[in-house]
Amino acid sequence: MQLKKLSAALAIASLTASGAALATNGMNLEGYGPIALGMGGASMAYDNGTAAVMNNPATLGLMSDGSRLDVALGFLGPDVKSSMSGDSSGNAYYMPAVGYAKKSGQLTYGVGLFAQGGMGTEYAMGIDGMPERSEVGVGRLIAPLTYNVNQNLTVGGSLDFVWAMMDMQMAMPLANMAGLVTPTGMGNGTIMGALGGMMAGGYDNARLNFSDHNDLTGKAKTTGWAGKLGFTYKVSPAVTIGGTYHSKTSLDDMKTSVNGAQMVITDNGGFPTQTVPGKLTIRDFQWPETYGLGMAWQATPKMMVAADWKRIGWKDVMRNFTMTYSAMGDNVTFSLPQNWDDQDVFILGVSYKWTEALTLRAGASLSKNPVPSSTVHYLFPAIEENHFTAGLGYAFSPSSELNFAVSHAANVTQTSPMGYTVSHNQNSWQLMYSKKF
Repeated sequence: MQLKKLSAALAIASLTASGAALATNGMNLEGYGPIALGMGGASMAYDNGTAAVMNNPATLGLMSDGSRLDVALGFLGPDVKSSMSGDSSGNAYYMPAVGYAKKSGQLTYGVGLFAQGGMGTEYAMGIDGMPERSEVGVGRLIAPLTYNVNQNLTVGGSLDFVWAMMDMQMAMPLANMAGLVTPTGMGNGTIMGALGGMMAGGYDNARLNFSDHNDLTGKAKTTGWAGKLGFTYKVSPAVTIGGTYHSKTSLDDMKTSVNGAQMVITDNGGFPTQTVPGKLTIRDFQWPETYGLGMAWQATPKMMVAADWKRIGWKDVMRNFTMTYSAMGDNVTFSLPQNWDDQDVFILGVSYKWTEALTLRAGASLSKNPVPSSTVHYLFPAIEENHFTAGLGYAFSPSSELNFAVSHAANVTQTSPMGYTVSHNQNSWQLMYSKKF
């Protein structure tokens, strides 16, 4: 019966775990699992449930003998505004997660299905009078394994199957799009043949369309692999330290079907709109490697303090956003510069056991925006910095528990080289039910 329940939970989550979210440490969530999120996202050195597979897999080895099933739902409510395109209506994203772990002696193993993060915006009208939108979603199916070397040291790792999806409706002046063509622009004859003739016909605007308007899927898709390593070490009865390394993903190029995208050329002066179906390939889209270190201090029997540092390697994977459009026997490659910076995230959290059943949590996560002003774009406003969180846990019994956390991301405003501003603040929550058996 328990295995049937686990299979059903995994099946439900697999339908939706890749849904896009506008994430908040670049494209990462600021915290995985409501136990960690309630403490600002701190998670490296204490038992925070099966969300360990997204945080530090070694902390799974800190659980008690037996099995644990976590079923969770997360909500992100971004508030994005652009002086160019107005308010984004992409303000509600839901992400389920499920995890199962079993500890037997020195070994702990299991499986987890989690949404990693992404971005999402929805604007009513671009420069060509038609809607614009973006959605990026990344999910992981994770198989962890940990080993308690002795009573102080635990090591662990995971193998991650990763999938990613993307939708985009992006319009810009035709001359700007031509300037993104790599290696040189349209004026130097790079765009040849039928596509080149279409784009050189005196039109004003160009648009790339590949979107299915579905939060759970995307027109462009890919899969690949990644992995994690981690450790925890009990320095004293009251202090535990932990660390983790998350590898860069190895994803194939993201692709639409043969005619799953459109290039649309419009003109403000009345020339007829030209629409050409084709295939869109996003080149070398990857998720970055991450390093993390942290500690947990059981200051009193009722109060624990946790502090983490994470280094997210955006610089290596977010240099350029490169797409190839294939239609009518031609290929055109566009490269949109990104030049993100690596991101350091500093986290502090505290939990207090108010009663035997009720635990209260609070925390903060501080970082710098990884997106430089020179490349910020209203469709990809991953510019959040600081988050403030609170949460609670309630144990109905020794084997049944509910955890909840809320997070507020303070407003950040950035000005693009074109002179328009983008602002972004966000409220989110996560809810999780846990059963131990």
